[in-house]
Amino acid sequence: MAQLNCITTNLSLRASAMRYARLNYPELKSMIKNSLRVLGLALVFGMANVQAANQNKITDLSVINSAAGESVIKVQMTEPLANLPAGFTINVPPRIALDFPGTENALGRSVQEFSAGDLRSANIIQAGSRTRLVINLNQMLTYDAKLDGNAVLITLHGKAANAAAASNISRFAEAKHGVQNHALSDIDFRRGNNGAGRIQVDLSDAGLGIDIRRQGTKLIVDFLKTSLPRNLQRKLDVVDFATPVQTVDTFAQGADTRMVIEPKGNWEHSAYQTDSKFIIEVKPVVEEAHQLGKPKQGGYTGDKLTLNFQDITVREALNVIADFTELNMVISDTVKGNLTLRLKDVPWDQALDIILQSSGLDMRRNGNVIQVAPREELAAKEKVDLTSRKEISELEELQTESFQLGYARAADAVEILMGKGYAKESANQNQTSSNANEAVTSPANGEASAAPLSILSSRGSAMADARTNTLFVKDTPTRLEDVRRILKQIDVPARQVLIEARVVEAHDGFARNLGVRLGYTDKNYPLGVPQAQGGANGVTGVRGGLTAAGGGLGSVLAPNTGNVNLPVTVGQPLAGVFQFALFNAAATKVLNLELNAMESDEQGKIISSPRVVSADKDTAWAIIEQGEEIPYTINNVSTGGAVTSTTSFKKAVLRLGVKTNITPDNNVDMTVEINKDARGVVTGTVPAINTNKVVTKVLVENGGTVVIGGVYKQNDTTIVNKVPLLGDIPVLGYLFKSKGVSTAKDELLVFLSPKIMQDALNLR
Repeated sequence: MAQLNCITTNLSLRASAMRYARLNYPELKSMIKNSLRVLGLALVFGMANVQAANQNKITDLSVINSAAGESVIKVQMTEPLANLPAGFTINVPPRIALDFPGTENALGRSVQEFSAGDLRSANIIQAGSRTRLVINLNQMLTYDAKLDGNAVLITLHGKAANAAAASNISRFAEAKHGVQNHALSDIDFRRGNNGAGRIQVDLSDAGLGIDIRRQGTKLIVDFLKTSLPRNLQRKLDVVDFATPVQTVDTFAQGADTRMVIEPKGNWEHSAYQTDSKFIIEVKPVVEEAHQLGKPKQGGYTGDKLTLNFQDITVREALNVIADFTELNMVISDTVKGNLTLRLKDVPWDQALDIILQSSGLDMRRNGNVIQVAPREELAAKEKVDLTSRKEISELEELQTESFQLGYARAADAVEILMGKGYAKESANQNQTSSNANEAVTSPANGEASAAPLSILSSRGSAMADARTNTLFVKDTPTRLEDVRRILKQIDVPARQVLIEARVVEAHDGFARNLGVRLGYTDKNYPLGVPQAQGGANGVTGVRGGLTAAGGGLGSVLAPNTGNVNLPVTVGQPLAGVFQFALFNAAATKVLNLELNAMESDEQGKIISSPRVVSADKDTAWAIIEQGEEIPYTINNVSTGGAVTSTTSFKKAVLRLGVKTNITPDNNVDMTVEINKDARGVVTGTVPAINTNKVVTKVLVENGGTVVIGGVYKQNDTTIVNKVPLLGDIPVLGYLFKSKGVSTAKDELLVFLSPKIMQDALNLR
């Protein structure tokens, strides 16, 4: 305000002096305008200073405590905050970002280095009235923040965040594992600045877990353990907004809610969360106006120009291109020669390419500067640069660094660094070395040849200590940085998959049989000795003849001759029997008839449910077996006639073997081998094994179920026994034949349900 008062006083004095000065009207008018302009600028800067004075400031950033497994970052402010700053985390690269609204950076620097455990550095970026604090880490850590007077304390916990360490997924406001149910309240789409599409999602609470990732040409957003109201389960067509976003599809997926955003063209996205509002912006990527070279489609993208020159020097033609594009161009002294150009409506980058090719020139671009020289000159310069770098690398001092691995074997890491690959047989993985120190000598010592994919230099070497699982690497600092980066990628826990299988053996059988016995006897011509059979009051017993009970028929009648004997097939279940006899008044002639009928229906199933856990991308089979080993004896006869017996075993087991591969979109690619064996008929002394086997490869989503139709067998049998000619008579022919029909169906079904164990734990 003192500056404002001074300017106002100066203006008043100058106006007073004008009364006595001999000034013409235009000069007086110009002086008044300049004075008013100065007064307006003073008012603007004065208000800005007052507004800046009211803003909160970050005055100090330090680590106040670095205990075992924990680091505490203190952000000192000039005034206490009303609420904790909103923040989000990024897994790759591992970062924690906090936004301080109404705050400016008063540290005087934008980067601060740390050396406390996994804490590397911090970036303080001010944009308008908001300041963002970005904490860079070696690996993703969980954190919590709290207010302490004029300071904000950020505690980094030593245990790595149990989010997927190797996945490229960003997580906002990590969800707490509990029974709390989350929901989405509203979904809105708007057009943002510069043609960006803005999706705003209202959350039920700020602690909702969100995973966002780019998958192909789509953007996938998963709201973990979140329900979606029915009125929000829809697909939004937002083409009319003229943004890169075409559709926004939101639907429920198990216990989660998934949003699929489908943009078009070249785009980039950003996402942030403020309290209970989650905002995603999809922006179009604008190509640089002076981009050189051909795009992916094979054309040129520069603005069009027309050139018509007769016998112009190459240097002048290049200067015309530089003036048109406003690029900085450095032309070598060796560029000489003339050319004639007649180009109409040609992209400038194509014109530049034509000029360079016709003159045997080439270019190198560094930012906004283009260097043009003959191809041989540029190639020679690059060769000199590469040679000097190689010489510096060969003369650079070697350093030794140790890396203690947590999940990967140090001996396997040595093979990767030496370019020998990582594939091993399961037997080699289970074999332990008797020597505690396993060393691999560098090719410089003449004991090993350099692998083409070796990460180490020609002077580098690596050694693994099997007892402590520690890797020792000796190489140049540049190569050690590459080793550190590679080890960070491979030293991660292998994800595991739980395979639940249900093996169902279903059996459905049906049988129907119909048989008959028909006989005729005459007392005057007995054919055999009667065989008395007891029975109820009446006539019973067809095979043994007819007897009287209670004085019904008197004496024993003639026996049943069995003229037609076609009963139910032997071996079938007990059949129902219907029988009767016809005879004359004197009971001297008897006609006997017996009908056998049987019908059976059989249904059954056997269910087996083996489970096995397999590691992701493991080349060995994960196997589980349950059953029996059947012993049998084999007699061996030697040349001398001596007989020796040996006992062998055959397996009759339920066996499940799997190999799994988790895809980037959390599906499970499985190679499955299932055996369901049972004891069969013994031939001699060796038992037969009834085998049901399925070997297949399937791709199943996490938590889904796939049904494999294994072995299906159906056996239909029809047997007819009849008296020739008589059995073919319509209707009456049934008295001279028997018929049996049977149907048996057997089917083996396999149900497979893979579950990624880590994801299953997160959903609890």
